[in-house]
Amino acid sequence: MSVLEELETIIAARKSADPDTSWTAKLLSRGPEKCAEKFGEEAVEAIIEAVKGDRDKLTAEAADVLYHLLVMLAARDVALADVLAELSRRQGISGIEEKARR
Repeated sequence: MSVLEELETIIAARKSADPDTSWTAKLLSRGPEKCAEKFGEEAVEAIIEAVKGDRDKLTAEAADVLYHLLVMLAARDVALADVLAELSRRQGISGIEEKARR
């Protein structure tokens, strides 16, 4: 099991946890919109660190982005496996070609 799969399992378990004792439960209790907003905030922070060129801070922010992406997916009951399957489906297809199909 990959680290992301393990994290997805932990996030699923925290759905029923007490929001006063679990950050994940607190985010999820606020609804999908708040989870999406938090993901967006973390993505912007990662962008800022990428522009600044601070490798260590970018690494930390990228980890936050991945965590908050998984929380956002959990809030809408989208499995990581489904996202990975979509990435697999796209392998071997030019990004330009794939975008034209949408």
